[in-house]
Amino acid sequence: MATTTLPHAQWSSRLGFILAATGSAVGLGNIWKFPYMVGQSGGAAFVLVYLACIAFIGVPILVSEWLLGRRGQKNPINTMSTLARKHGHHRNWALVGAIGVLGAFLILSFYSVIGGWALAYIRDAVLGGFSGLDKAAIGAAFDAFLARPGELLAWHSLFMLLTIGVVALGVTGGLERGSKLMMPALGLILIVLVGYGITTGGFGEAVAYLFNPDWTKLDGKVLLAALGHAFFTLSLGMGVMMAYGSYLGEEVNLLRAARTVVLLDTTFALCAGLAIFPIVFANGLDPAAGPGLVFVTLPLAFGNISGGLVLGALFFLLLTFAALTSSISLLEPVVELLEERTPLKRVGATVVAGLTIWALGIAALLSFNLWSDVKFAGLNIFDLLDYITSKFMLPVAGLGAIVFVAWKLEQEGVRKELRLGTGGFAVWKLLSRYVAPIAVLFVFWHNL
Repeated sequence: MATTTLPHAQWSSRLGFILAATGSAVGLGNIWKFPYMVGQSGGAAFVLVYLACIAFIGVPILVSEWLLGRRGQKNPINTMSTLARKHGHHRNWALVGAIGVLGAFLILSFYSVIGGWALAYIRDAVLGGFSGLDKAAIGAAFDAFLARPGELLAWHSLFMLLTIGVVALGVTGGLERGSKLMMPALGLILIVLVGYGITTGGFGEAVAYLFNPDWTKLDGKVLLAALGHAFFTLSLGMGVMMAYGSYLGEEVNLLRAARTVVLLDTTFALCAGLAIFPIVFANGLDPAAGPGLVFVTLPLAFGNISGGLVLGALFFLLLTFAALTSSISLLEPVVELLEERTPLKRVGATVVAGLTIWALGIAALLSFNLWSDVKFAGLNIFDLLDYITSKFMLPVAGLGAIVFVAWKLEQEGVRKELRLGTGGFAVWKLLSRYVAPIAVLFVFWHNL
């Protein structure tokens, strides 16, 4: 039905796979990006549209990428090439996998820079670096931090070293074991922070902000933002989920696994909002502070509340774990490709891939200081990498995956693999053939 021989490692259990896939999905997008996007896009109206996008667009693409990976049992490029030939299609479909792997490579280069920021802020929180500072002082401190290339390089290097160390241990010993340790820790820290939020005077306001929709805020911009974030948060179009699918056996129910991952991912995102917004509202801060919400607004609160030192350290530890569970998944498809296409073994492939990505990350971090004047179409290197990947590469790779599954594979085999009856498969075909591709095309057209 799905696979041939198993040429490389497999997940040791369904739980290990679920935690690894959830760890990939639960990243900076949940803890850092989701709260400020909610703030900028009007609160609950954005949340509800985002949830609809996850259900009707994200899930079909996620399942398609897993299905392709499980059938191919190879890196994303080889998977797409092999399946295309097997089903009588042009091998240029391998470009879908290539764009995904390249996207993961480019994203990790600047993602690691932000992961380094989170590590640095753990230090600052523990040492009381936010205590007694006003907004202007904390903003100035963040700007000064970005202006120090040597310090940024040190934290970026440490974060990449941690990522390389986990991935080098392999699928079960690294990715799976790391996720089994970090995901429960993430959940526990988040529970503690939400518990603190309940004790503040801003929890009720935060709940209303997140869950009482103001439909007057809903416009085309909010719809596009929700759709784009739904795509990004599930690690779609990055080769990640296709690579993770290649380690799957046939016993895993893909749709059931997708429901679990999406539920956990969304729960983490909403809990992040319930942890962050009570602190924001209780201290009279701006929920629409943008990307500075985490690195400027929240440190302001942590520096001026009782227990802020512990809360700040816990929050930035949470942010670091979230970044790390995603960064190991971003490195994996690149490592898998090198393992299968070169003589390199696991450790060598991880080191080569990691060091190359680390080097590109240096260019990204220098865009905040020494190379701030280096611009391409008005964008510095960091913003350019983000723009190219999120606006173009991810939608193209995700679109290619779902179109191939919905239109190029033999559909009765897909139905059996998804374990769907006639009615359920009719809904799947509607979503996978029309709803999801049209939505992605719409976003891509808007980006152009």
